[in-house]
Amino acid sequence: MVLAQRSWLWLWPLFQMLAAASCGGSAPRLPHFHLFLSRHNDLPWQLLNLFNNRLSVAPANLTLLNNTHTNIPKLRSGHVGGQFWAAYVPCDTQNKDAVKRTLEQIDVIHRMCDKYPETFVCVTDSTGIEDTFREKKVLSLIGVEGGHSMDSSLGTLRMFYRLGVRYMTLSHSCNTPWVDNWLVDTDQEQPVHNGLSQFGKRVVQEMNRLGMLVDLAHVSVQTMEDALEVSKAPVIFSHSSAYELCRSRRNVPDDILRRVNQTGGLVMVNFYNLYVSCNMEAANLSQVADHLDHVKKVAGSAAVGFGGDYDGVPTVPQGLEDVSKYPDLIAELLKRNWTETEVKAALAMNLLRVFRKVEEPPDDEPIAYEELGGQCRTSYGYPARDSGSPPSMLPAALIVPLLYSLPL
Repeated sequence: MVLAQRSWLWLWPLFQMLAAASCGGSAPRLPHFHLFLSRHNDLPWQLLNLFNNRLSVAPANLTLLNNTHTNIPKLRSGHVGGQFWAAYVPCDTQNKDAVKRTLEQIDVIHRMCDKYPETFVCVTDSTGIEDTFREKKVLSLIGVEGGHSMDSSLGTLRMFYRLGVRYMTLSHSCNTPWVDNWLVDTDQEQPVHNGLSQFGKRVVQEMNRLGMLVDLAHVSVQTMEDALEVSKAPVIFSHSSAYELCRSRRNVPDDILRRVNQTGGLVMVNFYNLYVSCNMEAANLSQVADHLDHVKKVAGSAAVGFGGDYDGVPTVPQGLEDVSKYPDLIAELLKRNWTETEVKAALAMNLLRVFRKVEEPPDDEPIAYEELGGQCRTSYGYPARDSGSPPSMLPAALIVPLLYSLPL
């Protein structure tokens, strides 16, 4: 309880400054501190596309870079306190150099933290998230976008975790040898595994064991159902919207939203026009808020988050042109009578809850001493035993032969 109360402190000034927004007008000017924890940002992909990951070249300066949705000034204007940076490589790397390419994207995220330590801090757990928020820096987490990146190797998955990866999207826009992607629900691809193969289920179980979030953005509906059935930890949709409002198969249908509610997972709404309005050329902030409303209505306020997808999509809604515009979306939600508690949850607390759930420590409670059985066991670590009978007393069956063996 103390930890939970402490976690709210860095959010409180938001509501002092946004109170006016709920009564009308534009979003007020916010104080300079960090608030938002977005679940999916593809800036590392832009660094590869534009500069071949050469952070040392002058145009790659993240303080001056302007032709992207994300840079350091925009993050500060948007009061973005944290990002899941996507370590993404396209499906055409599958069965080729996907692992190498993914490692390079993980590397560039770490180098962002090293090059701009006054802005970014790479973290791997909920404690790091809270500590970095209090430092008013942009906490940086890593997600691998696409199961093809692990090349069907559990060893690679484990090494990703050691390098700081804390979620993996089970597929991107291609099937792998163990999972079907979302395109099998269209006429563009045929299912291969009808969801998760047996190995795919083992991937989910290993992610659970490691404490890595299972991300179901980009997967088929049957894969969603299989993963929800297999996973012992809450799952996430890192950047998906509501199918009922835009019938793209990249979005989440209501029956899955209800299962997310039952299992304590998260759906973080995508800002790509094509998944917001089903029109690549036209969408707006109000329609994004509609998706957030719908997820809250069907799955509950504990299941809502911001997915973004900035720098990974060609078009974004009017009013949400880049990461600096997050406060305007929050103001819209307050106008729609979202409570302070609901907004706080969507901003960060929902993800923190899920993060703590997947971080649950191993069960280290020993068996009760009384259940061990046997009279020759030591009791180190257990509470002091009742000394009714001296523990060193030998059984009578052993004492009698010893007496006969003694010299007279």
